[in-house]
Amino acid sequence: MNCTKARSKKAYYFSFTTAIKSIMKKNIALLILIFFSLITSAQDKVTTDLKTLSDNKQYDKIIEQYVSVSKEYSAKALYYIGLAYYMKGDDNNCIKFMNLSIDKDKEDPAPFYIKGSTLNYMQKYDEAIKSFQDAISLKSDDALFYSGLGDAYYNLEKLDLALEAYKKATEQKDCPDRPYSFVAQIYSDQKNDLKALEAYYIAKSKIGNKSDSYINALFNIGLLESLHGNYDKAEPIFIELLQIDPNDYQSYAKLIQVYYHKKEYKKANTYKDKLYEAYKNGALKDNLEDMFCFDQFKWNGYLIQVFERYENENKGNIYNKHLFYVVDNSEKLVLRVQTEFSPISSELGGSKYLLCVSKDGAHYNSGIGFNDDFNYENLKSEAIKLIEEHMIK
Repeated sequence: MNCTKARSKKAYYFSFTTAIKSIMKKNIALLILIFFSLITSAQDKVTTDLKTLSDNKQYDKIIEQYVSVSKEYSAKALYYIGLAYYMKGDDNNCIKFMNLSIDKDKEDPAPFYIKGSTLNYMQKYDEAIKSFQDAISLKSDDALFYSGLGDAYYNLEKLDLALEAYKKATEQKDCPDRPYSFVAQIYSDQKNDLKALEAYYIAKSKIGNKSDSYINALFNIGLLESLHGNYDKAEPIFIELLQIDPNDYQSYAKLIQVYYHKKEYKKANTYKDKLYEAYKNGALKDNLEDMFCFDQFKWNGYLIQVFERYENENKGNIYNKHLFYVVDNSEKLVLRVQTEFSPISSELGGSKYLLCVSKDGAHYNSGIGFNDDFNYENLKSEAIKLIEEHMIK
């Protein structure tokens, strides 16, 4: 009986001790769980705070307050720090934090994309390709990833691969402007005008009409339609462009050429007046600064480009006003026919301009004269006669 009681107390003591140990283990596990929950909660708060700062473009604040204590941050928090460096143009630190983020979470495509974009800026295109491919392998329906990949291939002059990537981008939702523009640009680079024109029309239909990319699409549509002789299609395109951007002076020159091809010279003069006004205000630059091309046509296998200079007789000196440049297939200038302002002839009541030829350093005066009210078809005809005459000399 005593033995039985002894065993019962011992069993009770063992059971009590086991229960205490069990409770202690549970409490320790609970404490550990609470501890890690607190850490996770703190990290989640850091990540949330960083996202808020990033959304509000407070990149300097992110860098100043979070970088020095970032060692134990979550992958997403490290991503936001790297993104701050990306937005500040600090490529090396951006790459550093994107790599840290990737090391902690290889399933998030975002740091791979930002890393690839940064490598593109650094002109490390082969490395960028790998990053974009990693991003795409994790999320295959993001247009930005394909666009970045296309940029890398384009800069490596791998046009077919770039075209494939840009096209893939256009198949995704929320595709940005760039891929549409570059599909057309690549076809243009490849001298495939018909494909380029088709792609620019697609870009026009997809891109918002307030963007620079839309204006670029319009200009190239007008240019390509003009080059193929489709002046009735080119005209409304250039007019739409100028309604959006009245200071696109290159389009004024192209529209003037359209009207010269259509022999609608009065309409052309309206836009000539706008160029002269812009010249007077000092608004013209580059190839429009001194003159503009108002006509171009083919003649016996040569390209003839016709320019008009803004200069007028107020200087009282001889100057060239209208210039017919004859260019061969290698884009070499063969000769030039030009109207020259003659102060002497003008003072004596003769013609204001004399038609002359310049070739191989020599100068020829045809004796044919014109005034400001000249008929362009007559001038063009006389210029072609002189070109034909001096081409065989």
